[in-house]
Amino acid sequence: MLLIANSCLAELLFSSDLFGMALFTLKNDLERKESEHIICIVQGYVSYVGYSLQNYCFLLQAFYRFMIVIHPTHLYYQTAKFQLILIGTVWIFSFSYAIPILYTGQLKYNVANQICQMPLGFSFYGVYTALCIYGIPISLIMGAYTKVVQYVRKLNKQVSSTNLVYRAERELKMIRRIVIIVLIIVVIGFPYAVFSFMAFFVDPPEYYLRIAFACVDMSLPMMMITLLLFTEPLKAAILKRLHVKMNLITAVAI
Repeated sequence: MLLIANSCLAELLFSSDLFGMALFTLKNDLERKESEHIICIVQGYVSYVGYSLQNYCFLLQAFYRFMIVIHPTHLYYQTAKFQLILIGTVWIFSFSYAIPILYTGQLKYNVANQICQMPLGFSFYGVYTALCIYGIPISLIMGAYTKVVQYVRKLNKQVSSTNLVYRAERELKMIRRIVIIVLIIVVIGFPYAVFSFMAFFVDPPEYYLRIAFACVDMSLPMMMITLLLFTEPLKAAILKRLHVKMNLITAVAI
């Protein structure tokens, strides 16, 4: 539950920043203003932080399931202390990796889109950012999923404890759910990837950032709903709370 709560907190930060960016864009559109503001730069920085946090928090969940299956006797990896260390490391990294982007002036105010982001195109910082927030965490999540699949198949072929096989298959199911969530992120973020690739050869459409961020905005509710449906303890706790409230409302009405 600790890692799930961490993912929810990361999503809250990311969604709050995207909401702020949308308000900033709407305000400037209505007032027909074309002026860069420090708030725009901060929002751009936090957007890179939030996207990194989102992916690395899912990586932590996959790593936790991986350790339970592959190294079930290493109980330290299952403790809250170790999870807090990993969570702290991920948050520090996500805020730190984007500092060079901020202080080297890579965040540019895009007048047409009213958003502060790095210009698309082939550059050192573009490759660096793509690796940090996308390439590394997604690759490691898929790697953990592949290793657990291979391990479970190996267990099924051997004469093993039924409880051990059941536990491994249960954790594999959890990692598979994480992979599904990550695939949702990849599919919804596909327009941004297309525009990034297009920028290597030609100029992208004028309002490409509006299109890309609209897709990202749509992905967050889908992801939170999927996360809720896939997390049995969290879903049970929410349903229980709603049931208690409904009982209270019924009692007051009577």
